[in-house]
Amino acid sequence: MYLSNPFESKLQGEKASIFSIMSQMAGKHNALDLSQGFPNFKTDDHLKELVTKAMKTGHNQYAPMAGVLELRHEIVKKIEALYGKKYDGNTEVTVTHGATQTIYSAITAFVHKGDEVIVFKPAYDTYEPSIKLNGGIPVLIQLKGIDFSIDWQEVEEKITSKTRMIIINTPHNPSGTLLSESDMKKLESLLKNTDIILLSDEVYEHLIFDDNKHHSAVSFPGLAERAVVCASFGKTFHNTGWKTGYCVAPEELMREIRKVHQLTVFCVNHPMQQAYAEYLKIPENYLNLGKFYQQKRDRFLELIEGSKFKGKASAGTYFQLLDYSDITGENDVEFSHRLIKQYKIATIPVSVFNIDNKDNKQLRFCFAKTDETLVKAAEILNKIQ
Repeated sequence: MYLSNPFESKLQGEKASIFSIMSQMAGKHNALDLSQGFPNFKTDDHLKELVTKAMKTGHNQYAPMAGVLELRHEIVKKIEALYGKKYDGNTEVTVTHGATQTIYSAITAFVHKGDEVIVFKPAYDTYEPSIKLNGGIPVLIQLKGIDFSIDWQEVEEKITSKTRMIIINTPHNPSGTLLSESDMKKLESLLKNTDIILLSDEVYEHLIFDDNKHHSAVSFPGLAERAVVCASFGKTFHNTGWKTGYCVAPEELMREIRKVHQLTVFCVNHPMQQAYAEYLKIPENYLNLGKFYQQKRDRFLELIEGSKFKGKASAGTYFQLLDYSDITGENDVEFSHRLIKQYKIATIPVSVFNIDNKDNKQLRFCFAKTDETLVKAAEILNKIQ
């Protein structure tokens, strides 16, 4: 150790991300990878051409700190058309390095040492570390049953004078479930007359199936007035590696988020912002995504119909949970490792996202893949006894 006084880790006990672990194992064992949430089909050629055009026309230096104004105005139009809420593109929209940066910036802006933040489990694994890094205390609530429902009585009981923020995620990763209008109204009622900030992770907003509806926090006045809503172009437009997203919030909240934003990343890739500004002008580019991914979900479930895996069809996102309890009593981490080593297919064990690693014998599969990949995956899953 080169330091005379060893430092104390700010994230003691924090382990490597399950996504990194499973991807590394998939590579090592040459396994078909349905673990990480990214498409393996190409980005729209037209969108790539727009990026090239932006580069060739000189958009290669720093973008404005809050994002290209034309893009922010297109985001405003989209939100107003879909959810009936009008934001100010100048002061209430910020383009970020993906939704993860939005989440970190929002938590950093508002969570002080000793503040409590309510997190619903299973949860995306960036929430809790970001809270802890800022001295906050995660207050965990386990979602209930096969529908991953929220016990609102438990939420009410967990709210204290120290509660600074509540984080929600809809459509929900990893379960593929949606918060209902009733859920959002109950949350709105609980937060009335409080100073609690809502962080609403809505990165899969356009991936909704079976005529279901996405109930955005921006659609509920009592939530919108206190909500930071984050979205992801990467999730929406099949290019997660571009790491571009955005957030919207009331001006008072956005002012604080931008203080963190400018000190951590300052601004986001300029030519890609220019491309997205053009691409958003055609609503069909995002309005047709639900139908596109529903076909993939249906295809995947149809292909594995004869297997011993079972599960309720995902209502949103591009993830499908499958129960394997008819196959083995192994815990999900052990079984997922065996699937990679023995059967050459990689998934995500859900227990790692639960309180106390609660194991419900479920694995998460990403179906944002080519038909060829889904067929290969199904052939493997159908052989597992």
